[in-house]
Amino acid sequence: MKKVTIYTDGACSGNPGVGGWGAILMYNGHEKVCSGYDKLTTNNRMEMFAVIMALKNLKEGCDVEVYTDSAYVADAFNKGWVEQWQASKWKTAGKSEVKNQDLWKELLLEMQRHKVRYLKVKGHSDNEFNNRCDEIAREQIQKCKKNQSCD
Repeated sequence: MKKVTIYTDGACSGNPGVGGWGAILMYNGHEKVCSGYDKLTTNNRMEMFAVIMALKNLKEGCDVEVYTDSAYVADAFNKGWVEQWQASKWKTAGKSEVKNQDLWKELLLEMQRHKVRYLKVKGHSDNEFNNRCDEIAREQIQKCKKNQSCD
């Protein structure tokens, strides 16, 4: 399996509000950037969507390390939350509906083709690639506001 490194970030102007996401995929010295926006979304949804779209950009099953500043995304897998949600029919420990089920299910589907590990990085810090993803996500918000009358 090819070893791929992915950095992702999502951002929102208002929460909910106009959102953007960015991802950098790295393999064998090459980089691919993907990004996009949503007119009305949340920060957590953009964080998740960045990972989903990055995985969708892989043409074959890969050994993937996903670097994210989202505790929501990283902890869901590293702390076993997703398995608990699935076992409890998508209910939280407090018995309420898990938010963003549509994206969690889509992410799980994309992960089936790959071996994926999630690594949490500190946001808005000294991580060059996380900072680039943040800039990309924010640029997408501005693009949406400028071109699509998102407000």
